[in-house]
Amino acid sequence: MSKSRQVLGIEPVNIRWNVVRGDTSSIRVQFLESDESTAVDTSQWIFEASAYSSKDSILDELDVTVDGNDVIITAYSDITENWGTGFKTTVAELGFDLQVVIDRQTIWTPIVGTITVIGDVTGGRL
Repeated sequence: MSKSRQVLGIEPVNIRWNVVRGDTSSIRVQFLESDESTAVDTSQWIFEASAYSSKDSILDELDVTVDGNDVIITAYSDITENWGTGFKTTVAELGFDLQVVIDRQTIWTPIVGTITVIGDVTGGRL
């Protein structure tokens, strides 16, 4: 493993992701070497991401796609429409992570975080 992955593997990056309930929302992640410009070869990696509501004990699988050197984590509207209730500014907070299977012996969680769900007012699909 490169030095950059060893450093990140020791302490996962903690991200706060704001999502409006009922919207599709994505975040884009890049894995870079320690020079902060050279992309890590992730072509053989397998990515999985999940969101977890401790209040409801519900685990939602998030979509993960690879676009060149970018990893895109997406929460689609059919999932986010069920996150939280009411019309407050923040209607829920969910934990989430990105897990990577690098090879048969190496499973790594480089990102952990919180999804802050912002209440919507319209409450329906356009």
